[in-house]
Amino acid sequence: MADVVIQERQLRLVLEAGVDEKGNPKFKSKNFNNIKLTAAADALLDVAEAIAGLQTLTLVQVEQNDSHLLSRN
Repeated sequence: MADVVIQERQLRLVLEAGVDEKGNPKFKSKNFNNIKLTAAADALLDVAEAIAGLQTLTLVQVEQNDSHLLSRN
């Protein structure tokens, strides 16, 4: 059986940045690296919402991106 170990965690805020010429929404993202691997999802969401409150763009979604290392026992 393979082992899975989280190596890195990133928090990404996706913000709406208006619309294009066809009326489709445009998005920008802000990435925050070196997030503690032990940080709880609730805490990350609280931080993301606090950061979004400082932005002029509207927060659309919050993503947690993890990079994993796979190895055999």
